[in-house]
Amino acid sequence: MSPTATLRSVRPRRVAVLSVHTSPLEQPGTGDAGGMNVYVVETSKRLAALGVEVEIFTRATSSDLPPVVPLVPGVTVRHLTAGPFEGLSKEDLPAQLCALTSGVLRAEAAHEPGWYDVVHSHYWLSGQVGWLATERWGTPLVHTAHTLAKVKNLALADGDTPEPLRRVVGEQQVVEAADRLVANTADEARELVELYGAEPSRVVTVAPGVDLEHFRPGEANHMSRALARTRLGIPPDAVLLLFVGRIQPLKAPDVLLHAAARMIEQRPELRDRLVVAVVGGPSGTGLLEPTALQDLAHRLGLADLVRFEKPQGGHCSRGRLLDWYRAADVVAVPSHNESFGLVALEAQACGTPVVATDVGGLRTTVHNGVSGLLVPGHGADQWADALTRALADRGRLSQGAVAHAAAFSWDATGDGLLATYRDALADRLLLPPVAAPLSAAR
Repeated sequence: MSPTATLRSVRPRRVAVLSVHTSPLEQPGTGDAGGMNVYVVETSKRLAALGVEVEIFTRATSSDLPPVVPLVPGVTVRHLTAGPFEGLSKEDLPAQLCALTSGVLRAEAAHEPGWYDVVHSHYWLSGQVGWLATERWGTPLVHTAHTLAKVKNLALADGDTPEPLRRVVGEQQVVEAADRLVANTADEARELVELYGAEPSRVVTVAPGVDLEHFRPGEANHMSRALARTRLGIPPDAVLLLFVGRIQPLKAPDVLLHAAARMIEQRPELRDRLVVAVVGGPSGTGLLEPTALQDLAHRLGLADLVRFEKPQGGHCSRGRLLDWYRAADVVAVPSHNESFGLVALEAQACGTPVVATDVGGLRTTVHNGVSGLLVPGHGADQWADALTRALADRGRLSQGAVAHAAAFSWDATGDGLLATYRDALADRLLLPPVAAPLSAAR
């Protein structure tokens, strides 16, 4: 075996996963918690199952949180103290990057040099911390952006706030520093190269997955759609349109409400059966007007048809989300931009078709015409037409949804990340030494 091939077989023993602005222990759908939180938890579990020890670093948001929390065997969560525990928004965190970096470095300093083999950072704030930590330790930095400022600014919702220059600059620095950039889709890989000048050889596409054992059609474990509706208090003959996610302009739940109003204009008899469910809480710029969606429902004359449910923490919430997916006739994902769209994948795994905007990762997550429909815009007429067509063709689309979702698994994601770590480690070992790693000079 060649020396290069031998290096490619190197396995990381221990990985530091950085998710500094949002904890994997938080309930997705509120605050800053969303698909990234699910991604960090699920990939960490899979890596642990592959024999890699994972330590997740995140900022402590309460003085009651213990410094270290076991998540599952082989995965621990470390809480870092940085700034006040409460009342600190994501936008305030750049001022706490020094404190966060110090916390990460102190954790490693308690062990022998070389404790972490790889650092995997999530979102640009974590990338900044990872950049400094890997320079200190001489280890490779693997980075997943999850969202990109330049992409978001190209597709802003009306009235939404552009991402600030400090984020654009910070992302550019992380792109240049990272040994590997993990993109969720080929579209995101292209954006990293074209918008940020990333070196194509350092960009790897690894698709996220879905928990296919949990998110599956009700018939698979004798829990029918009718039972799910009973538990949720939804009439058995209702036409149920569902939105799941953070309530903010980027996610565009208002598009679903406008479309529902248009559907009733076109078919007045639908009012007696239509239910629009919004499962999620205000987040980001949506916190500036936390009742904006309820106010819109009143203005559109839909207040009696729209049901709002804010997720609560704990295992039961995950089971309740499963009921919502199974109970729905169609799930709407009208986002202005998505790097992937885990909600769309979870819904399809449950056999529910998805109507989504034809943008970003949703072009991968939804197989247009097979598992759901993609809409090229956000107009009420466009969305009302697409939702009506999806309802009429639900049986065929439901079958396509299950088949499409089956191609995505967290096991495959974990395998892809482990291969990426190995390649990053091999490249580091092949580099000619410039100076002794700082960790060796303690």
